[in-house]
Amino acid sequence: MKKLTLLVLLAMLAIGTAALPGCNQPNPTAETPAASGTLASYFENSETGLQDGNVRVIPISTPKGKFNVWTKQYGNNPKIKVLLLNGGPGATHEYFECFENFLPKEGIEFIYYDQLGCGNSDNPKDTAMWSLPRYVEEVEQVRQALKLDSSNFFLLGHSWGGILAAEYAFKYQQHLKGLIISNMMMSCPDYGKYADEVLAKQMKPEVLAEIRQLEAKKDFGNPRYMGLLEPNFYAEHLCRIVPNPEPVTRSLGKINQSLYVTMQGPSEFGILGKLTNWNRVPDLPKLRVPVLSIGGKHDTMDPNHMRMIATKVQRGNSLICPNGSHMSMYDDQQTYFKGLLTFLKSVDAGTLKPGAEL
Repeated sequence: MKKLTLLVLLAMLAIGTAALPGCNQPNPTAETPAASGTLASYFENSETGLQDGNVRVIPISTPKGKFNVWTKQYGNNPKIKVLLLNGGPGATHEYFECFENFLPKEGIEFIYYDQLGCGNSDNPKDTAMWSLPRYVEEVEQVRQALKLDSSNFFLLGHSWGGILAAEYAFKYQQHLKGLIISNMMMSCPDYGKYADEVLAKQMKPEVLAEIRQLEAKKDFGNPRYMGLLEPNFYAEHLCRIVPNPEPVTRSLGKINQSLYVTMQGPSEFGILGKLTNWNRVPDLPKLRVPVLSIGGKHDTMDPNHMRMIATKVQRGNSLICPNGSHMSMYDDQQTYFKGLLTFLKSVDAGTLKPGAEL
């Protein structure tokens, strides 16, 4: 009898152990990277020969000769490849480093890219090279070199990069699978008007008066000018995390001032450079490619304009980050990346709902 009881207890123990996934038994319902193939393939190394972290330096042709631009691929996904266009103009890819905490775990491939004159790429030190049409052709040469096409190519442009991404799409949308315009209005005159008529009025009158005096004298190099803008405008509308996250500080600390001033002007407080009259709002209905327009409630850009973009294009979504500023990928991260990932996956799955606010 005791022997029978012992056998029953052993059988029950064996059954219980098999039911516990922590007891050296595989969990049949858990999808491991090896089983699913998704993350395993995402981290497959596509490089042959010398291993250099998937960095690729791409030669580009320009009216002033050949130069090299720097790119770095992060992960592998044959259906979703996001090329990142930094802002500034003249900053670097480095402030996009926060994407590493959100996209890889979803299996989304992304590609860092320093535009000519930025970061790790060549700097011709020639203001004639700082031209929107020339940059469009540069992006197209990068696309060709990386073998991106309409089956996988998503272009995400932030700030100035949003202007560049939109301009690229107007000429080459046949090569795109999706377009993300992050924190950039499609009219620089409207951007300047919003800064003057809405954001300026949020400042203390005495602060605004002193800023306007310095601007009237074109005394932009006066340390007092940025000394006023940084706490009263940048900390409110550029990035609300103060001090700024390290990748933001590092990227903006390397900004190409020649490129920035030529295209943007002396500061983020409105626009005075080559882009002053750029306006593509009338052309938005020409965009057939799926478009996500991202803005922030506290952005330097008008959030209502960002919503409008999504209604003007043929297949648009909007995403307004309630706690976000111009750097919404930092000061409203969860909203920003949840919406971005929703858009990327819906386009890939063919389930995009035009007109939706994510």
